[in-house]
Amino acid sequence: MLEFIIKPTINWMLVIMAKNEYEIKNDLFGFGNKNVAFAKYFIGTSYLNGLVSPDDNIDVNVSNVNFEPGCRNNWHIHHDGFQILLVTADEGWYQEEGKPAQLLKPGDVVAIHEGVKYWHGATKDSWFSHIAISKGTSEWCEEVDDATYSRLSD
Repeated sequence: MLEFIIKPTINWMLVIMAKNEYEIKNDLFGFGNKNVAFAKYFIGTSYLNGLVSPDDNIDVNVSNVNFEPGCRNNWHIHHDGFQILLVTADEGWYQEEGKPAQLLKPGDVVAIHEGVKYWHGATKDSWFSHIAISKGTSEWCEEVDDATYSRLSD
């Protein structure tokens, strides 16, 4: 009898895990490690798996970035280059300064030009994963405050 009580409870617990957590942690491009190097530019926890690093022949960086629910990076600007986001799983936000936030879903592509101030991150209740293709340097700016973030609706 106890077995029948435990199994449904465990299955129910899996259902209430953060939205899409299983898909993120078993991502085709690798989940990665805690993004310690850039943690000071994030609210919440992100994970980074480097796929291509700049070298003499390739001058871009390609990484798989995973955000826990509610995680977002600070406003930032790319100089001497760009960033392209290829959304691979779950749901996130992208917002350029002075414009409304856009909900991102798998298959969305965002091309960010040099000099644009923006931020991106997970929705409140979902993990978020994207491939980031970046060139140039990043200028990290202020945090996306909780009041601004909490006004966004999924």
